[in-house]
Amino acid sequence: MKGEAASVLRSEKSKQKGHIWGSVRRTAFILGSGLLLLVALRNSVTWHLQRFWGASGFFWQGQWERLLSTFEGKEWILFTIGATQVPALFFWSFNGLLLVVDTTGKPNFISRYRIQIGKNEPVDPVRLQQSIRTVLFNQYVVSLPITAFLYPFLKWWGDPCRRELPTFHWFLLELTIFTLIEEVMFYYSHRLLHYPAFYKKIHKKHHEWTAPIGVIALYAHPIEHVASNMLPAMLGPLLMGSHLSSITMWISLVLIITTISHCGYHLPFLPSPEFHDYHHLKFTQCYGVLGVLDHLHRTDTVFKQSKAYKRHVLLLGFTPLSQSIPDSPKE
Repeated sequence: MKGEAASVLRSEKSKQKGHIWGSVRRTAFILGSGLLLLVALRNSVTWHLQRFWGASGFFWQGQWERLLSTFEGKEWILFTIGATQVPALFFWSFNGLLLVVDTTGKPNFISRYRIQIGKNEPVDPVRLQQSIRTVLFNQYVVSLPITAFLYPFLKWWGDPCRRELPTFHWFLLELTIFTLIEEVMFYYSHRLLHYPAFYKKIHKKHHEWTAPIGVIALYAHPIEHVASNMLPAMLGPLLMGSHLSSITMWISLVLIITTISHCGYHLPFLPSPEFHDYHHLKFTQCYGVLGVLDHLHRTDTVFKQSKAYKRHVLLLGFTPLSQSIPDSPKE
């Protein structure tokens, strides 16, 4: 009996090692293929973008120098505006459009792409007002002073308000590093927040919305907002000593992407929000952003068996995926 038990245990360990190694190989294949594709496109797409960047470089450099002259001696104000208020403008402009649909159900050509049919039709105004108050608190009482506080460190480390703007290829490199750091930091901080003690006291607030809408991307307990929203996004620029222009574009992009992930609509030609929407629906699946670490840690196995996984693609037509790939009755 002991021999059989030991044999079974060795077999299970072998399977686990095989799964981990298989996951690593698949991830390496995905990343390697992506790298080869980027290299192949480098002489086409990036060449044209580089030409545009270079052609407009003198214009933007001139605008930047004018800003530096305007805020001379008060660069910390320029940094705070660029790192918080410009991204916030993008966040609220996008969410303002989504909130019209959330509260009125119109226009129909957007509301028809709703993922969780029958939910938030329309959104509860009391819950919405409460959520908006929390989001504004996180943005202006939490994020803004912390960002301003970081300026002296950043100035010592690399001076985000230095005179010369970054090159196009340097920004692409930064964007890649920022994305990888955010994926790792967000995945593990997010999983930590799902431990019972942290979930009950901190993360449960965000999960009040099992059918999310765009604006609740920043609806969170202040501790979660710092640990799981701000830190994963800001660590990359901190480590890289990035220019304010890179920080502004990166944080704006992060807020747009997280809004799409929470918006509740699988819209044509935009990244699929099915992955994170499924997390809000089921709680214990799909913790990351890119899905790479979920694949490695097998925290997407149930998701991969669902209709939501089949819908987790870039929609290139105008037929809602909820119609072409409807949920099974049990889902």
